[in-house]
Amino acid sequence: MQQTLDIRTDGNSPLVPVISLSLFAVASGFLMSLIPLALEARGMSVNLASWLASVFYAGLLGGALISARIVGKIGHRTALVGFLIAIVLTVATMALVASPSMWLASRFIAGVAVAGVFVVIESWLLMADTEKARAKRLGLYMASLYGGSALGQLGIGFFGTEGAMPLIVVAGLFSAAMLPPLVYKKGQPRITEHSSIHFSEMRNLPSAAYIGCIVSGLILGSIYGLLPLDLERQYSHNQVGMLMAVVILGGMAVQPLVSWLNSRVEKALLMAMFCLVGLLAIAMIEIATVDAGLMSGLFLLGAAAFALYPVAITLACRKVCESKIVAAAELMLLSYSVGSVIGPVVAGKAMNADHGLMFYFAICFAATLIYMLVSTKRNRRRGADGVDDAVSLDI
Repeated sequence: MQQTLDIRTDGNSPLVPVISLSLFAVASGFLMSLIPLALEARGMSVNLASWLASVFYAGLLGGALISARIVGKIGHRTALVGFLIAIVLTVATMALVASPSMWLASRFIAGVAVAGVFVVIESWLLMADTEKARAKRLGLYMASLYGGSALGQLGIGFFGTEGAMPLIVVAGLFSAAMLPPLVYKKGQPRITEHSSIHFSEMRNLPSAAYIGCIVSGLILGSIYGLLPLDLERQYSHNQVGMLMAVVILGGMAVQPLVSWLNSRVEKALLMAMFCLVGLLAIAMIEIATVDAGLMSGLFLLGAAAFALYPVAITLACRKVCESKIVAAAELMLLSYSVGSVIGPVVAGKAMNADHGLMFYFAICFAATLIYMLVSTKRNRRRGADGVDDAVSLDI
């Protein structure tokens, strides 16, 4: 699969991708919560929600395999506009046609295009001249992504879920995200070449990194696709939007702590710690008798769920040479996508039982906690024996 881009910075400005990402994140956050809540009003079964989430992440998986090649041929600015146009067309189709088959097809195509947006923006921002500049850009990236997603949740309260208006607003926000690359035509990275990644190289990365990314997909795919439906059983649409915003704000707030701990705590042990936080969050949600308890639990759930992926990627890239870091990160994106495809389907079946979604989250966190603790113990034993368990990714 063609993935790794070798990009040079020629006045590479982060302003364009950050502004586009912010508008994109607001639209995506609104749309993710809108889709499951809008099904019944459009005459479709709410059981379709899990399949819509899974097919979207299937598209994300497919897009991760081809997006870098597209960017390599047409450049960052043109690719970003093209991917956003594709997303706008899928949203317009959903607004005009209330058909399960059309919505499934639209979400698959949207998943492919969203993968392209992430490849464009992440590579654009990562191509900085120094590590300090790269870290600063990643901070802007995380703040824009999670802050925009949290803000988008509030659209449920402002625009509701019925009729075409909410989807028109979403399409308008995605269209607005095209303006920065259309107006400001300079400052994009210059692409010089791209190289191949072979699946045989996947075995060279730590297994705990793959598990962390897969579980992150299992949990986050279900949070975005099904948690709004689970909350709707007890709360109004306006309240659901607020509660989903709390979840994503938890994910945004934990990122500085993740960055600080990443260099101080063993990666597998750190993921185990966040899984323990996730189990605590679920317990708080289940026993909460006041709104403050519920919101605290949801905040911690978001913190635990959104922490796993960045820690897993850091683990994957720990002993990878600099020229292969993008390749390793993209393999982790594929792992995340696999989990995101499977998660909503399994979680959708679990929701048939009382408290089924929270039980599903608890199983994911508990199993990962055990695995990471075993992995930590095994790695320490190997270290004591003088064996280095990590090898370089040679692609």
